[in-house]
Amino acid sequence: MNAGGARDRGKDRAAVLVEVCSVRVGQTLFGVPISHIVEIIGEARPQQVPLAPGFVGGLVHYRGDVLTAVSLRCVLGQPPNDGAQDVLVIESADGCYGLLVDSVGEVLTVKSADHEPTPSILDERRKTLFAGAYKLREKLLVMLDAERLDPRSLSVAQTA
Repeated sequence: MNAGGARDRGKDRAAVLVEVCSVRVGQTLFGVPISHIVEIIGEARPQQVPLAPGFVGGLVHYRGDVLTAVSLRCVLGQPPNDGAQDVLVIESADGCYGLLVDSVGEVLTVKSADHEPTPSILDERRKTLFAGAYKLREKLLVMLDAERLDPRSLSVAQTA
């Protein structure tokens, strides 16, 4: 009976579907859980903030509010993008923030059975930003941890 129970649990795991929004930074495909996304603002041009930490890509006007926009390029150590970027409005425990990406792709439905954990070879700082990867047909979709990309979380990590 144990073998059958283990087999059933494997089927349950394969049946769990997750919806993610795909985004690109450079040639890499990333995913953000749909549950964290409030809205997508296309082709935003954030206002730069003098003396802001390096990960701050600027400020974005959003429905009467001003959001701090985190530059995923800068967090990943890539050069800034001078052109228009897309902004994901992300809801986290500390409120909303913007996530600047090169482009937003499509909403994908992935299976939990295709999920792989974050590689152990990454340094601890980078490892905490990712939530594993999903194996797609021809590429990998690296999952981002939306809570860890929150400007407050990044500030704490930067000072540590």
